[in-house]
Parts: sequence; C-alpha cells; structure tokens
Amino acid sequence: SYEELMSEYLIICTRRSIKWSRLLKDTGKVQRTVKLKRYVRKGIPNEHRAFIWMTASGAQEQLEKNPGYYQSMLVTYNDSKLVETIRTDLNRTFPDNVLFRKSSDSCLQKSLFNVLLAYGYHNPSVGYCQGMNFIAGYLLIITKDEEKSFWLMDALIGRILPDYYSPAMLGLKTDQEALGELVKLKIPRVWQVMVKHNVMWTLVVSRWFICLYIDILPVETVMRIWDCLFYEGSKILFRVALTLIHHNQALIERAKSLPDVCQAFKELTQGPFVEDCHPFMQKIFTEPGSLSMATLTKLRATCRGRFGEEES
Repeated sequence: SYEELMSEYLIICTRRSIKWSRLLKDTGKVQRTVKLKRYVRKGIPNEHRAFIWMTASGAQEQLEKNPGYYQSMLVTYNDSKLVETIRTDLNRTFPDNVLFRKSSDSCLQKSLFNVLLAYGYHNPSVGYCQGMNFIAGYLLIITKDEEKSFWLMDALIGRILPDYYSPAMLGLKTDQEALGELVKLKIPRVWQVMVKHNVMWTLVVSRWFICLYIDILPVETVMRIWDCLFYEGSKILFRVALTLIHHNQALIERAKSLPDVCQAFKELTQGPFVEDCHPFMQKIFTEPGSLSMATLTKLRATCRGRFGEEES
C-alpha cells in the first residue's frame, strides 16, 4: 500500500538527512562536485531543500546582489489587469491544500499573490500565465519565504526554462517537439503509434512540461524531480517523460485510437511505479539511456528552426 511505501521511504529520508547534515557541516557551502550531484539525485531532505535549491540555481546569488528589489516590485508598479488576472487564479491554486485555504491560520494565498505580482512586474514580457501559480505555490510551501520563492521563479522561468511562459511559449513548444524526436530515436514503436493516430505531442505532454509535473505525479516524486531540475537543469524533465513513456510502452501500443492514446498517457502517470519515488528517481537516470545537454541543445535548435519555417 501507499502507506507502507511512505513508511519505508521515511526511513530512507532519515538516513539521507543525517548524511546531508554531515556534508553541509563539513563544507558549510555548496560546491558542485560529483558527490553533491549523487546526493541531490538521491533526494534533498526537506530541511535543506530551500538552501540547496537557492544556491544550486543561482537564486541566492541574485537575492544577495539585489537587496530590497523584491519589495520594490510590489510598491513601485500598479497594473490593474495583471492584478485581476492573478486574483482570478488564486482560488484555483491547490484548493484541496489546507495551506491555501482562506480559513487556514497560515494561509499562503496573500504570499502567492505577492510573488506572482512581483514576478509579473519583474518580467513584463512574461507577465503572468496559467501554470505559474502552481509553481509559485510549491516554492512557497518549500521555502516559506516570498523573496526566496520570487528568485527561484526567476531562476526557473528566466534561466532554466526560457520561453516556456512567454506569450508565444516557443520554449515549451520546442521542448515538446524535441521530446517527440527523442521518442522516435529511443522508443520508435511508441512514435509509430503517435503518427498512426495523428496525436500531437502537445496534446499529451504539455501539462507535464508547463506544470513541471505538479498535479501530474505524486507530491514527493515532484519534489525529487525539482531537486534535480534546480541542480542539473531542464534535461531532467525529458528524463522523466522518457522514463514514463518507456516504462509504459506496451500500454501505449495497445491504443486503437487518438482517445485511447490520451487515456494511456493519463494512466501512465499513476500507480506504484510513480508513487515509489526512490526507485522511480533511480530509473530516470538509467531507463532513457544517455542524454547530454549537447544532444538536447542540437535537437532544440532543429525543432525551433521548424517553427521558424512554419511562421515564415
């Protein structure tokens, strides 16, 4: 059962926590080493998560370089349209989570509003788009700090996932196409099913990428993915997607129509395989085979070129 899985996982977490405390006590700071990468892949304990995400992503450096900047965003500008757009989405953000209920003593809705508003002013070319509310919400749950959440948003949207949330969403579209190319290369039978039933990748994976697996995979699995996302960058999103598809290849191959394919993609994000996050995270580094940033950069350039040709 899920409860048994979690009780076993908690034992692993306790062991990891002791190792992490020892590592950080010895070094006092975060230096990129093979050992640290191995530790991150095995999961960052909750008490160290905000610190590691901030330092690994460069968000801490930005925060220190720009004292008072976050607060200034909240008091300097006033855009009633942006305010209204964000307010509309607040009640839709984790409605089942007690931390986001207005009746809760420690309701995070006001903090969520502030972070999204400040980011909209900070990056007017993006402003606000749906999906960002869930990301900011997760960041607040982990950091319990508006300013840190703001700078982590900046790291994600500005550097790790550029053009995912811009009006044209070119980065997002490019990565969905790049995933298709990787599936064609690594899991060709699934690619054939997609072609046969004329299924566009955006139909089945856009929420995976735009929500960074929030509300797609179990919470602890998402946290573990984000540990690696902040440390290793966007290729982690591809590793997760390829593992989910590869592991459920037979399920997808049974599809007889486009609705069948969509249903298969819904089912492959549920069940014990994704709930047992420790073995799942080990799988994402073995099951898809090698995937270098150089390969990904090349693929992205090809796919982006296609969009350019379509527009012209």
